[in-house]
Amino acid sequence: MITTPPPQASSGSGASVRLAVAASAALLLLVGCSGPGSASGSGSAAARLGSGAKGAMKVALVTHGGEGDAFWELVRKGAEAAAVKDGVELTYVSDSDPARQAQLVRDAIGERVDGIAVTLAKPNAMKAPVAEARAAGIPVVGLNSGIDAWKSQGLLEYFGQDESVAGAAVGDRLDALKAKHALCVIHERGNVALEARCAGVKKTFGGETENLYVEGTDAKAVDAVLTARLRQDPGIDEVVTMGAQFALDAVDSVKAAGSRARVATFDLSKDLARAVQDGSVQFAVDQQPYLQGYLAVDSLWLYRTNGNVSGGGVAPMLTGPAFVTRSNVAAVAKFAAAGTR
Repeated sequence: MITTPPPQASSGSGASVRLAVAASAALLLLVGCSGPGSASGSGSAAARLGSGAKGAMKVALVTHGGEGDAFWELVRKGAEAAAVKDGVELTYVSDSDPARQAQLVRDAIGERVDGIAVTLAKPNAMKAPVAEARAAGIPVVGLNSGIDAWKSQGLLEYFGQDESVAGAAVGDRLDALKAKHALCVIHERGNVALEARCAGVKKTFGGETENLYVEGTDAKAVDAVLTARLRQDPGIDEVVTMGAQFALDAVDSVKAAGSRARVATFDLSKDLARAVQDGSVQFAVDQQPYLQGYLAVDSLWLYRTNGNVSGGGVAPMLTGPAFVTRSNVAAVAKFAAAGTR
């Protein structure tokens, strides 16, 4: 059963994302996204959902995702698919402000959920509420951000990409493309995952690496800052963004600046897949957000019902990186178009 709290008044760009979705509506969505011949599968899911609705296991997924971000929609969709399969009552909430995200974890503890999945983009902010959850006997797993912090904070498992490794792989690829000056665009200052990506690029890239910080919640400001920097330095020949939507914006910024820079990015979306296909974006690093959401919820169900701990509680379960280029994008484009990659 998928339950998300009713909408609240926005308190700014980082307001909590709380959408009311009835279980029946979630099932209709799944049926609508299913291909021909999948009706029986949806019917089975409906039976499991119905049998688990009363007294179902309750899981809260608490992320730092910004409102309306396509990446986090993929995480949520994966989590919802696992919840339907397992008969879990899922609550998804998010807030990009670390203090408010911490409060959302505390709210979940107060609601006596059976498990919590959380992102650790700002690990220090999550340390106390995660400890409170553990003290309350609630298992906590991590996803997406915090690969260097999940074990020290006592989380059971972690699902995501090693951002340092991914960044280093991008640096190697830029060398192979004979780039000389890379602009690494960070859209959320202090996010440990984004910082690790750019540090990884700098570690292996033989050319110059420069970090550019922008306010990711303001698309016009991102475009203005990036365009200005590209005009200021014509020697920049590569723009590396930290998200699919920022890559698409960067393509426009490059044109507006009259720059010769190429664009590459971390993360994937259906629009980004098309941009890779038409060559306007060189490549994307796919960390599979749908899979992260799915595994996080499913792992809590497995732990509660069968005592399973992925990776033995000592190793993360990696969901990336995988490079999506013009030569292989066709293999994932159909899934991206369906909204699951």
